[in-house]
Amino acid sequence: MSLRCLIIDDSPEFSRAARALLEQQGIEVVGVAASAQEAVRRVEEARPDVTLVDIDLNGDSGFALVRTLKAEDDSAGGQLIMISSHAEDEFAELIEASPAIGFVAKSDLSAEAIRALLR
Repeated sequence: MSLRCLIIDDSPEFSRAARALLEQQGIEVVGVAASAQEAVRRVEEARPDVTLVDIDLNGDSGFALVRTLKAEDDSAGGQLIMISSHAEDEFAELIEASPAIGFVAKSDLSAEAIRALLR
């Protein structure tokens, strides 16, 4: 069974590259969003198995977004994974306190990294 993934990131270049990589590796990308407001709509429409959420969404907080997604409908976004170009240790406490299941650095993003967090 293919995983259905939503990418929430304010960089169109990263979203395109991540979509191409994940689809090549067998993950179906069901959509992308560039802002928290757009993300809420896309999650409701797509109901992905996993949602990748950038920690910094051009001024919006990815951490606030994952709390909003879980509060509105606990299952709508599937499993939530934080992503960032920054190192995990910069955000370790915030990641731990969030409803996200984990973190993947953008440079380490792969289908295997996502599946490892889902196990």
